[in-house]
Amino acid sequence: MLRHAVLLWLALTGASVFAEPPPEPKVERNVSEDDQVRVEELKVRGETKKVTVKNKLTRAPDYEIVVTDAGRESAGGTGNGISKSGSGTRVWRVLNF
Repeated sequence: MLRHAVLLWLALTGASVFAEPPPEPKVERNVSEDDQVRVEELKVRGETKKVTVKNKLTRAPDYEIVVTDAGRESAGGTGNGISKSGSGTRVWRVLNF
Protein backbone atom coordinates (compact mmCIF):
# COMPACT_ATOMS: atom_id res chain seq x y z
CA MET A 1 0.00 0.00 0.00
CA LEU A 2 2.80 2.41 0.88
CA ARG A 3 4.53 1.55 -2.37
CA HIS A 4 1.42 2.54 -4.36
CA ALA A 5 1.16 5.82 -2.46
CA VAL A 6 4.81 6.64 -3.17
CA LEU A 7 4.41 5.80 -6.87
CA LEU A 8 1.28 7.92 -7.08
CA TRP A 9 3.03 10.83 -5.34
CA LEU A 10 6.02 10.57 -7.72
CA ALA A 11 3.72 10.45 -10.73
CA LEU A 12 1.78 13.53 -9.63
CA THR A 13 4.79 15.64 -8.66
CA GLY A 14 6.78 14.58 -11.70
CA ALA A 15 3.98 15.59 -14.05
CA SER A 16 3.85 19.10 -12.61
CA VAL A 17 7.61 19.55 -13.08
CA PHE A 18 7.41 18.79 -16.79
CA ALA A 19 4.22 20.71 -17.48
CA GLU A 20 4.59 23.51 -20.02
CA PRO A 21 4.12 27.06 -18.73
CA PRO A 22 1.10 28.92 -20.09
CA PRO A 23 1.78 30.92 -23.25
CA GLU A 24 2.37 34.65 -23.04
CA PRO A 25 -0.80 36.69 -23.64
CA LYS A 26 -1.19 38.36 -27.01
CA VAL A 27 -0.65 42.11 -26.55
CA GLU A 28 -1.70 44.62 -29.22
CA ARG A 29 -1.02 48.36 -29.25
CA ASN A 30 -3.17 50.23 -31.77
CA VAL A 31 -2.71 53.92 -32.58
CA SER A 32 -5.29 55.93 -34.52
CA GLU A 33 -4.79 59.60 -35.20
CA ASP A 34 -5.98 62.46 -37.30
CA ASP A 35 -5.23 66.18 -37.27
CA GLN A 36 -7.08 66.72 -33.95
CA VAL A 37 -6.52 63.72 -31.66
CA ARG A 38 -4.34 60.67 -31.16
CA VAL A 39 -5.96 57.56 -29.66
CA GLU A 40 -3.74 54.83 -28.21
CA GLU A 41 -5.38 51.51 -27.37
CA LEU A 42 -3.93 48.58 -25.43
CA LYS A 43 -5.47 45.13 -25.91
CA VAL A 44 -4.51 42.00 -24.01
CA ARG A 45 -5.87 38.66 -25.23
CA GLY A 46 -8.16 40.57 -27.61
CA GLU A 47 -9.81 42.52 -24.78
CA THR A 48 -9.35 46.29 -24.55
CA LYS A 49 -7.60 47.23 -21.30
CA LYS A 50 -6.63 50.89 -21.74
CA VAL A 51 -7.49 53.74 -24.11
CA THR A 52 -5.61 57.05 -23.97
CA VAL A 53 -6.79 60.14 -25.88
CA LYS A 54 -4.33 62.96 -26.60
CA ASN A 55 -5.60 66.27 -27.97
CA LYS A 56 -3.33 67.84 -30.60
CA LEU A 57 -5.06 71.20 -31.07
CA THR A 58 -5.51 72.55 -27.55
CA ARG A 59 -3.61 72.35 -24.31
CA ALA A 60 -6.29 70.12 -22.83
CA PRO A 61 -4.72 67.36 -20.77
CA ASP A 62 -4.64 63.81 -22.05
CA TYR A 63 -7.30 61.57 -20.63
CA GLU A 64 -7.78 57.86 -20.26
CA ILE A 65 -10.94 55.85 -20.83
CA VAL A 66 -11.35 53.17 -18.19
CA VAL A 67 -12.92 50.20 -19.93
CA THR A 68 -15.18 48.10 -17.75
CA ASP A 69 -14.62 44.36 -17.69
CA ALA A 70 -17.90 42.93 -18.99
CA GLY A 71 -17.38 39.63 -17.20
CA ARG A 72 -17.11 41.23 -13.77
CA GLU A 73 -19.90 43.79 -13.86
CA SER A 74 -23.41 43.31 -12.62
CA ALA A 75 -26.32 44.12 -14.89
CA GLY A 76 -27.31 47.19 -12.88
CA GLY A 77 -24.11 49.21 -12.88
CA THR A 78 -20.47 49.46 -11.96
CA GLY A 79 -20.94 49.03 -8.23
CA ASN A 80 -19.49 52.45 -7.36
CA GLY A 81 -22.52 54.62 -8.05
CA ILE A 82 -21.63 55.38 -11.65
CA SER A 83 -24.19 54.27 -14.20
CA LYS A 84 -23.00 51.64 -16.62
CA SER A 85 -22.47 52.53 -20.27
CA GLY A 86 -20.84 50.72 -23.15
CA SER A 87 -18.21 53.39 -23.71
CA GLY A 88 -16.33 53.38 -20.40
CA THR A 89 -15.50 56.22 -18.01
CA ARG A 90 -13.18 59.17 -18.69
CA VAL A 91 -10.36 59.75 -16.20
CA TRP A 92 -7.96 62.69 -16.14
CA ARG A 93 -4.59 62.27 -14.47
CA VAL A 94 -3.93 65.08 -11.98
CA LEU A 95 -0.37 64.14 -11.05
CA ASN A 96 1.74 62.18 -13.50
CA PHE A 97 4.89 60.47 -12.20
